[in-house]
Amino acid sequence: MGCVRMRSALGGDDYPFAVYNTGAAVVDAAGTVVAWTSAAEECLGHRAEEVCGRPVAELLAGPIHRDETLGRRTDRIWDGRAPLRHREGGVVELGFRVVPLQEGTDAQPGTPPGDAPAADGDAPEPGGPSPWPGRHGGRYLVLCAPYELVTRWRQEHALAGELFEQNRIGLALFDAELRLMRTNTPLLPYTGVPDRLAGHRLGDFLWAQDVTAAEELLRRVLETGEPVVNFTTRVRTVDDPRSGAMLRIMAFPLQEPSGRLLGVAALYQDVTEEHRSRERIAVLHRATAVLGGSLSAQQTGEDLAAALAPALADTVAVDVAEPVFTGGEPVPHRLERTALRRTAVTGEGGDALRANLVPLLSDLRDGPHSPPTTGLGTLVTGLDLVAVGDPPPEWAIAVPGVRSAMSVPLITRDTVMGNVTLWRTAAGRPAFDGHDLELVQEIASRAALALDNVRRYTREHLAAVSLQRSLLPPAISDTAAVRTASVYLPADPVGGVSGDWYDVIPLSSARVALVVGDVVGHGLPATAAMARLRTAVRTLADLDPDPDELLAHLDDLVHQLAMTGEPGEHTGQTEAADDARPLELSAWGREHGPAPGDADGSYAATCLYAVYDPVNGRCSLASAGHPPPALLDVDGSVRYLDMSPGPPLGVGGLPFEKTVMELPPGSVLALYTDGLLERGAGDVDEGMERLRKRLMQSGALNRPLHDAAREIVAALPPARLPDDVTLLVAGVRRLPAGDTVWWALTADPAVVAQARELVSTQLTEWGLEALVFTTELVVSELVTNAIRYAGGPVQLRLIRTDVLTCEVSDPSSSQPRMRRARVTEEGGRGLYLVAQLSTRWGSRYTRAGKTIWAEQALPPAV
Repeated sequence: MGCVRMRSALGGDDYPFAVYNTGAAVVDAAGTVVAWTSAAEECLGHRAEEVCGRPVAELLAGPIHRDETLGRRTDRIWDGRAPLRHREGGVVELGFRVVPLQEGTDAQPGTPPGDAPAADGDAPEPGGPSPWPGRHGGRYLVLCAPYELVTRWRQEHALAGELFEQNRIGLALFDAELRLMRTNTPLLPYTGVPDRLAGHRLGDFLWAQDVTAAEELLRRVLETGEPVVNFTTRVRTVDDPRSGAMLRIMAFPLQEPSGRLLGVAALYQDVTEEHRSRERIAVLHRATAVLGGSLSAQQTGEDLAAALAPALADTVAVDVAEPVFTGGEPVPHRLERTALRRTAVTGEGGDALRANLVPLLSDLRDGPHSPPTTGLGTLVTGLDLVAVGDPPPEWAIAVPGVRSAMSVPLITRDTVMGNVTLWRTAAGRPAFDGHDLELVQEIASRAALALDNVRRYTREHLAAVSLQRSLLPPAISDTAAVRTASVYLPADPVGGVSGDWYDVIPLSSARVALVVGDVVGHGLPATAAMARLRTAVRTLADLDPDPDELLAHLDDLVHQLAMTGEPGEHTGQTEAADDARPLELSAWGREHGPAPGDADGSYAATCLYAVYDPVNGRCSLASAGHPPPALLDVDGSVRYLDMSPGPPLGVGGLPFEKTVMELPPGSVLALYTDGLLERGAGDVDEGMERLRKRLMQSGALNRPLHDAAREIVAALPPARLPDDVTLLVAGVRRLPAGDTVWWALTADPAVVAQARELVSTQLTEWGLEALVFTTELVVSELVTNAIRYAGGPVQLRLIRTDVLTCEVSDPSSSQPRMRRARVTEEGGRGLYLVAQLSTRWGSRYTRAGKTIWAEQALPPAV
């Protein structure tokens, strides 16, 4: 037949033996080329008229790879690889495929036309005998393409086949309408998935919510042409929504060489366990982060519930043992009953749980393997399917619609701290499993440890608060000299203790001492230091020195304590003390105080000590680095008392100065710590001005002092205070002139009788006849001792307040001593009689000598 020129359509398909993409020739049974395509011409450079009618063997540049060719023979089609000559020189390695077009009568299926091709090394010589000498009677279509293209196609074809055969990574092909065309279904062994997925849409068997997310992803890939990687979504079937899986999806578009979209290919992998593991780790991390962040049992329970719901359960209830709230000793978990308090309920259906305030842990028992007995959790599943058989425990079905429940005790150090119960009610959530139980047990152990820390802290906190309260006087007091009210606010509302203190100390002769101090630091160490200083102030005040002398003695004591104690022992400044502030002057002291000397760096405090005498209205006061008191005058104006502050206690360098001034009766004196002035980094002068205005607006002159003091402190910002705040307000009084009387006596023993007569007359005038006899005895002994041992002149004074005070002053500084006289001694019983006839007695020293005083209780009013 004549030579036929076959033209093929051009295309970019990678399939090497597509008719429109490969070179092709028709060879007869004799091996002669009878047809030649333009693609073959492009491949080898030979035109059809140059090749047709010639033996195909002339194109061979070497032997055909026989083993490879025979290995690829299938039925009547066989493939191979051969080197062919290019028209312009050189050799082109081509892959070929031979397909019979007509079979001769003697042709054998599966064999090429004529004899087999020459083996390697037996290539025919050009112009020699044809390698196709077989019998005539058939023609063969020979397709050829570059061998590199053939190899690549075979690899890609094998890869695609393996992807659809394997079941470790899912593969799904979707058309442009998002219908499934092909998938390796073994990865979807879920209830409700069709056996044959081709032609189905995802909505035919997946849950609607999951379908929406998946189709949005696929549609985005179709619209943008951009692949999406590492997209994770939940996949649940309509028939079994609780047995869903988490899939990680990678989707990319399928395009023809022309660019037309054919659909979307999606690779997916079941990462359910990986996802659950990450979720469990995240829950554990969140729980660990929040647990222990509070020293409140209530807050710790709420933090635990919030960490578990909704991440792990739909409803969570936390019960905390009563000893955690009271700081008592918990009960060993092997005991049968432990009182619990329902502390937190989170999630849906918890209204009924909130009503149960004090359940018993024994109610959770469900046999010998109950949580309180073993310390392990109890897991109950399938509650929505329970119809017959043993009923579930009551705690497990306490929430409506529950499908799975879990109860885990909070146990640490072999003691019960509480219990946590979890319920799952949502239809789309799987039941609790053993992994969930292990996770909750781990969280429960950490929560139990946090609650035990709360319990221990509560015990220490209650002890500290009890100590603080025992060291401070009542918030309200009323004496003949002053009426007082106080407000104390610690900077740490959780700890509740600090180094601030105030005191109202009754002195002799109706006088009163007002004290406000501030030990540097917070917490128990500062409280302990404050206790020492307060005790020292009370002890020194009993000796009745002037305020400057008292502060000097107190400063010496602070130096001694600093030398004998470890650094940081008294102020809380240890390596572990996060809230300790550095040893330095207060903000007021830095701006207004004198330059201090060298501090030893381990003990420091400020103190203001004032003594008010209601007889003459005079107030003597001295300051050790403390801000001055404010005086609310009877006309409503407020001024700060002009005084010279000394250095803080423990700093040293300068002496303390006493200031004496007269206070108008009815005025209000306000003593405070610098925490009332400081507001973050604000100026102290601004703080003093704010306090002055608040004191003016408080109405302390015409309302109860306690209400006024609370109103002054309430004006502080609601944020955490930078320092402890203490405010002591005192409304001063003046004794009526008729309640005080005094006489000057000479140093003559004869005046003793006169003194008794004067006292008798005055007591009768006051209506205190019941005290005449005892008072005469007291006066006789005191005046006699003054005349005998001190000389004159002698002063006698009577003061009537809520007690009767009798004073005898003389110019001697010798100290009176009470002793027990022998039976045979005539004297030495005077002070003993005074002590027996008085409620209390004592002496104080002045610049002019000393004063011995004795108090007697007034008889009840008739």
